[in-house]
Amino acid sequence: MELGFRLDRGSFQPLYVQIKEHLRRLIEKRLLLPGVKLPPSRDLALQLQVTRSTINSAYNALLAEGLVVSEVGRGTFVSGKAVPVSAPAREPRDAPESDSAGFMDWSQQFSRLGRLPEPSFWQGVEPYVLRPQTISFIGGVPDSALFPIDLFRRVLNTALKKEGKALLQYGNASGYPPLKRYLSTYLLSLGIEASERSILIVNGSQQGLDLLARVFLDPGDSVVVENPSYPGALDIFRSSRAELLPVPMGEDGLNRESLRRILQRQRPKFIYTMPTFHNPTGITLSADGRRELLDLAGQYQVPIVEDDYDGELRYEGPRLLALKGLDTSNLVIYTGTFSKILFPGLRLGWIVGAEPVMERLLVAKQISDLQTSPVLQAALFHFCRQGQLQKHMERIRKEYRGRRDLLLESLKKHMPSGVSWTRPSGGLSLMLRLPEPLSSLELLPKAGEEGVVFLPGPIFFAAGGGERDLRLSFSAVPAGRIEEGVRRLSRVVRRMISDYRHKTAKTQARERTPVL
Repeated sequence: MELGFRLDRGSFQPLYVQIKEHLRRLIEKRLLLPGVKLPPSRDLALQLQVTRSTINSAYNALLAEGLVVSEVGRGTFVSGKAVPVSAPAREPRDAPESDSAGFMDWSQQFSRLGRLPEPSFWQGVEPYVLRPQTISFIGGVPDSALFPIDLFRRVLNTALKKEGKALLQYGNASGYPPLKRYLSTYLLSLGIEASERSILIVNGSQQGLDLLARVFLDPGDSVVVENPSYPGALDIFRSSRAELLPVPMGEDGLNRESLRRILQRQRPKFIYTMPTFHNPTGITLSADGRRELLDLAGQYQVPIVEDDYDGELRYEGPRLLALKGLDTSNLVIYTGTFSKILFPGLRLGWIVGAEPVMERLLVAKQISDLQTSPVLQAALFHFCRQGQLQKHMERIRKEYRGRRDLLLESLKKHMPSGVSWTRPSGGLSLMLRLPEPLSSLELLPKAGEEGVVFLPGPIFFAAGGGERDLRLSFSAVPAGRIEEGVRRLSRVVRRMISDYRHKTAKTQARERTPVL
């Protein structure tokens, strides 16, 4: 391991202290992570041109602080001890200046974007997620144990053998033509009639949403969003400095009457919706609700961005046509992805829309990254053409349906009275609501100590709220651990309810006690 560190031999600070402080700084910044082995004293002494005793003194000082551990015969390793990094708060300045150490004040250089995602939640939950015994309901992602890796490796080799030279050059910015032709047929099952020209291949639906924001939104524009909604979309719209207009969710999807009142007063650039297996609730917009939504969009001439990120993962009930499949006015822009039904790491999605929209999106795509990987697009095309995608979807539908059922049964069995939850007919997650006055943000660290984690509700809400809500995603949790995860969570919920009742009883008793 090369440390890229030079000693100041003219300093009054001893050499071993300089080495110790440098290593300490690397550990604080998590550039040397827990478990990383430090260089043997002989090697580091040779690298820094000092004696081994100097290195040993530095290592012993780190050992005394608990930052490293020494194992006889194995070496010295960074320990798991957390070292908080404290930086003094800095007052904003009118002009960018160098501070006394000569460092740039980068805060003065950034653009004035809207609110970006706050790291505090993830930092708080990370220690629990890293524990091997923790059961995590956080990720609404596919289970990597179900990935058809060998099959995909073979189609990747097939693509390279057939078109390797062409695929490794720059490709068509709008997408690999054979994959677009496949999608054109695939989308017919959703009622969507899309020609090749109306399809744009993107790096996952997240890039699709980002491109739509670039094309449609100027600072101060407004966007209608469901409340709650997908945080990744909310952050994209906020970063475009758009005003978010939240519409509450009902039992059959977004509340159309609330939407009507908004459209009577304001003219948003578009309505962002997940009508099928909504994230985070799992709710599906009814057939009547879809027609009402389209009627409202047509009446007020407001486009709809339909995010169909997991619509193929249906476990029960009739299959509903996509909004785009019901759209007779060409108002709907449809986004889809292979991330939830195949591999998130592929980063392959698509957008379907009216020709003027697609022309603008193509320009934005070219500016953004020129193209999506032709190699991966070609491999995916061969995977789909061989019928492997359909076989894989049948397999994961069966598996995820079983996990959803286990989660619902476990919640019914273990959760105390007053706790409620949605019952999704598909997708990867459901939303649970705690009884008053419990808070999911207060519950999270207590649950983490018990060995179970989830996503708290407030991160899904555009304008505050969701304190009693939390999302449980079941797709990536092994079936054998789902009930235990619910059992752990319910123990903490019961304890919090009991604590609240005890405090309430004590308060009431004090209020009844006469003052003499």
